[in-house]
Amino acid sequence: MKKKSTYLLFISILLAFSLCSLPSFSQDRGDTPLRLAVAGTTHGHLGEVATRIGRGDFEVVGVAEPNEKYLHDNVLVGKVPADRFYTDLGKMLDETKPEVVVAYGSILSHMEVVEACAPRHIHVMVEKPLATTYKQARKMEALARKYGIMVLTNYETSWYSTNHEVKRLVEEGSIGRIDRINVYDGHEGPREIGCDEKFLEWLTDPILNGGGAVIDFGCYGANLATWLLDGKAPQSVYAVLQRNKPQVYPKVDDDATIVLSYPGTTVQIMGSWCWPTGRKDMYVYGERGYYYQRTGNRMSGLVAGKPVPEYTATPLKAPYDDSFRYLKAVVRGEITLSPKDLASLENNILVVRILDSAIKSAKTGKAVKLK
Repeated sequence: MKKKSTYLLFISILLAFSLCSLPSFSQDRGDTPLRLAVAGTTHGHLGEVATRIGRGDFEVVGVAEPNEKYLHDNVLVGKVPADRFYTDLGKMLDETKPEVVVAYGSILSHMEVVEACAPRHIHVMVEKPLATTYKQARKMEALARKYGIMVLTNYETSWYSTNHEVKRLVEEGSIGRIDRINVYDGHEGPREIGCDEKFLEWLTDPILNGGGAVIDFGCYGANLATWLLDGKAPQSVYAVLQRNKPQVYPKVDDDATIVLSYPGTTVQIMGSWCWPTGRKDMYVYGERGYYYQRTGNRMSGLVAGKPVPEYTATPLKAPYDDSFRYLKAVVRGEITLSPKDLASLENNILVVRILDSAIKSAKTGKAVKLK
């Protein structure tokens, strides 16, 4: 009897130890790095992946780049094991089995990435904008719905504390209903600021990028306006696209002005490769004042006739402060992606519809009405 009791005690201790040693499911999902793969290596924003490798929130399990030269000449070489680089996207997905793919090729290639990932039930995050045409965006939406994946779009401005501060203040009613939004985005030009040739190859191509400055920088204003106006579509889109530097950018526009008309609200988006300096700022005007989002963390304004001196907006808290932390939280189900979020498919389908309409408007000289 004594031997039996000792034996049962031994088994109980062993079982308890074994259970304590096993990680829980939530730990497995939440604490382990996100299995992330990269599709394309020609986008200048690829450096955002390279600078975050080793941080712990994701692991690059595979890199796909169809161009053999670029496959061995990009910022991930030396940071990702050599055997994780592939020329074939499908093979990379099947062998590395990522949870999500981030796209860093041309905007046109986003369609190919979603077509490859959706049937494999792999989520996707693309660099802005979602697609080159509205027709493409709707195809991507259909694939996402059919296979139950998320397709997110990443913008630098999504992680600006000032943009979120402006939205909070507007929702509190401090300046009343929004009358006007003026958004300024761009720089001196991609060639002028030193973008490399593999990036310029498609960034300045009307098919691979969908356009010039109208796509590259017009998307920011469309994204923010859609977000600030609670997902509403404009009644009409009017645009003027200029080619101020045809000797530098012979195939695409380098300056875009887009006017969106809503009931009681006008949005003016100015995206350009002709600014004398880089900028991503925005004015939001209401009935009782305005806010000026000056930089990613500095802002000022005027409320009820009283100036709001320039100040630093409250920093965003993780995971809302960084695209990869946010991506992991969404994919792992720690937070829910709302249809009204800056990264959402719904917001970004409308963004592409606005850009598509802007290009059509510029060709005809007339406003395009959205039903």
